Amino acid sequence: MKMTTQNYEQLGKAVLQTEAESIQTLIGRIDGSFHHACDMILACEGRIVVTGMGKSGHIGNKIAATLASTGTPSFFMHPGEASHGDLGMITEKDLVIALSNSGETAEITTLLPLLKRLQVPLISMTGNINSTLAEFADINLDISVEKEACPLGLAPTSSTTAALAMGDALAIAVLEVRGFTEEDFARSHPGGSLGRRLLLRVRDIMHSGDRIPVVDIQASLKQGLLEMSNKGLGMTAITDGNMHLAGIFTDGDLRRTLDQINDIHSAQIKDHMTRDCVTIEADQIASDALTLMDQHAINALVVTDANGSIQGALNMHDLLRAGIV
Repeated sequence: MKMTTQNYEQLGKAVLQTEAESIQTLIGRIDGSFHHACDMILACEGRIVVTGMGKSGHIGNKIAATLASTGTPSFFMHPGEASHGDLGMITEKDLVIALSNSGETAEITTLLPLLKRLQVPLISMTGNINSTLAEFADINLDISVEKEACPLGLAPTSSTTAALAMGDALAIAVLEVRGFTEEDFARSHPGGSLGRRLLLRVRDIMHSGDRIPVVDIQASLKQGLLEMSNKGLGMTAITDGNMHLAGIFTDGDLRRTLDQINDIHSAQIKDHMTRDCVTIEADQIASDALTLMDQHAINALVVTDANGSIQGALNMHDLLRAGIV
């Protein structure tokens, strides 16, 4: 049968509806067992070892990654490899989370006596609360679904979605109680955009030393323009002595000045600079600089200390290069 666009849309919506209902059902299962599971994870002095076979393994891998990135040291262990040496990854201080929709996955049940011998706590996530795995575990989280979204009832769809959602619920509940912050998240994601936004400081990207565009308050406008041209930041700071900030002169100030004067050669920069300029301190996070630029519709900032002494300078291009924008 040839499918029409409408057929595709109806099938897609039906899948999402079935999976959404499966997740909705899980809400009623957030009970004492879930509470106990969270307590066990928080009390774990080692790492959380997540295991699962087939599609449950793929979901387990993602749950382990989510736990690890939200402050709970965790890794995935393939149950088939565990019986051939990888069980040595588990220590007595660890905790195991095992996923199996049937609760009878051979590669998982084979490990149960070994885990008991190691006296490692076990949390299971199963679709059968009367299964071997569910009954063996210290805590079982019921992730059963009424039906799979697959019309054949064969391909793991709703069941894997439910398992993933329950894993997310565990990770985020523990994150909240642990007091995990944005900066904690950034430290485990230093290569991501959030990591850059939260970890990078102004001092890490600002121009400093001889690279700071700066002229004395007695300088001519021409000298100020030469400094702006040489340093390439579209601005220059003006100091009233000992690198104390007196003002700033930008490309925008230049355009306004050219409309006001006839002789640029005799003009003094102090007569055309912006005195009450926006500044930032070196220890502030770099994303604060972007916020200030957006709020004040400017493209550059002078970096000063608490006493107003010039420490550096940066512009929008510096933020772009650093990946802040």
